[in-house]
Amino acid sequence: MTTPPSWNSLMRDQLWWHWTHQLRPRLDGLTDEEYLWEPVAGSWNVRARGTSTAPMQGGSGAFTIDWAWPEPEVAPVTTIAWRLGHVIVGCLGARNAAHFGGPPADYLSWDYAGSAHAALDQLDAGVEAWLAGVESLGEDGLLRPCGPAEGPFADEPLATLVLHIHRELIHHGAEIALLRDLYAHRTPHA
Repeated sequence: MTTPPSWNSLMRDQLWWHWTHQLRPRLDGLTDEEYLWEPVAGSWNVRARGTSTAPMQGGSGAFTIDWAWPEPEVAPVTTIAWRLGHVIVGCLGARNAAHFGGPPADYLSWDYAGSAHAALDQLDAGVEAWLAGVESLGEDGLLRPCGPAEGPFADEPLATLVLHIHRELIHHGAEIALLRDLYAHRTPHA
């Protein structure tokens, strides 16, 4: 008779493997120029305070993130900086705060990173806190309801949230990797 799998371990291992073997290595060497590169006119980005032309800006520090609510029907292309900001704040930070005792995190009050190095430090810390938090749930915690912090998903089990956040990190990580490829192969303007 085999021992049933630990669902908590399987979920953590899924993200840990992707983070360790795919996503984090693809972020090594990220430069500030790549981080802030706008692949098309009108891209949403992380910008020095007071320089945005987006309908709204969020952030408490020297840099803000472009956004709008509701999101435009055809959303703007977003930069590596913007996507990292979304992952750091909206995916990891807010959830680490709501479920694992992390510091408060929301789009309006976050201190966005103005450099690639600072953003990667924030990302590393967010992933580390997330994985530790998921581990702390154990098997029973995965079955606990998400609670009011998750709005319409309040009654869903935390396992649903864990799987959602892992999908977010995997798909946004792939988008960031593609933007790095496009940056590396861009045609310089004459």
